[in-house]
Order: sequence, then structure tokens, then C-alpha cells
Amino acid sequence: MKRAILLTIVVLSAAFLSGCSYNELTAKQQNVKGKWANVESSMQRRADLIPNLVETAKMAGVQEQEVFGQIAEARSRLLNAQQQPGQGVEGDKSPEQRQAVIEANNSFGGTIGRLLMLQEQYPQLRSSEAFMKVQDELAGTENRINTARLDFNQAVTDYNTTRNSFPAVITASIFGFKEEPFFQAEPDARQAPTVGDSNSLRRQQAPAANN
Repeated sequence: MKRAILLTIVVLSAAFLSGCSYNELTAKQQNVKGKWANVESSMQRRADLIPNLVETAKMAGVQEQEVFGQIAEARSRLLNAQQQPGQGVEGDKSPEQRQAVIEANNSFGGTIGRLLMLQEQYPQLRSSEAFMKVQDELAGTENRINTARLDFNQAVTDYNTTRNSFPAVITASIFGFKEEPFFQAEPDARQAPTVGDSNSLRRQQAPAANN
């Protein structure tokens, strides 16, 4: 009898404590989703700008097709990750899907760095008004992404801290509130991007001399 009463008290206490945290977890989780939407919006803007930057570089005579191919592939990976149907409870992206987008974005960012480094190899790009205009737009977009990423990470910190604290951790376990991933850059992102050695650059060949 005493065991039954004790068990009832424990269950009721857990339910009460969980209920106290449910609304707070829900609000903070929604804040994370909202900040993530801002990140994806900024990344989409960048993805839309890249084709213009690439085409401008091509028209300027750059022949580094390897870089262009890598950019196209990385952009495709990012867009595919962003466009995957949400697997979350409310049809939005799950933490695992957000992690996949983060990884695709990091890969995309690295290839963008290589494209921008091409202007050091090709002086005509520095004098191309179209190239510089798109590059300036891209720089502004990168700043937007950085701001959105910082806001997202702050929201994730707030949510995860609450989620892993007592008694919210009980609520999270009962109702399936998953821990959210941080937007972290890859370790090699701290190094300056490189285009490659001289043998990998495919410059236009000089016309053969007339015999």
C-alpha cells in the first residue's frame, strides 16, 4: 500500500514538474526554429548570388573549370539539404536535418573562398565592375549569415541549457524535445582558402605563333 502511494506521488510530481517546463521548452524551441529560418534565408540569398558571380568570372576569361564544378556541386548539396521535407514533429526540420544543412553550408563556404581567391590570379577580374558588384553583395550576405548564425547559436544555447536542466529534462524525455546542434564551422575553415598550385589553374593558352 505504501509503495503504491509512493509511486503515485512520484508520478504526480513528475507530471507536475514536467508541465511546469513544457511551455518554456516549447517557446524556446520555437525561438530556435525562427532563428534557423533566418539562417536559411541568408544562405538561400547567397546561393542565388553565386551563379552570377561564376558567370561573370567565366565571361572575364577565367578557365578554372575545376573550381566552378566544385562550386556547382557544393551549391547543389546545400540546396538539396535545405529543400528536404521537414521530419520534425510539426513538419519543420529536425535537429539532424539542421546538422546536415550546417555541414553542406560549410562545404559551400569553402568553395566560395576558392572562387574569390581567383581574382588574385586574374587581374582582369579586379577591374570587372560586374564581378566586384556581385562580390560586394556576397560579402554583405556573408555578414548576414554570420549575424544569423550567432543569433541561432545563442537561441540554441538558451534552449539546450533549459532542456538539460531539472525538471525540464524530465519534460524533454517525456515529450521528445531533442537537443539542438550548434552552427559550427569546420576546423579547416580557420585557414585561408587556396585555389591550388599553378598546375591546377587552367588559364587560356596563348595563341600559337604563325609559321
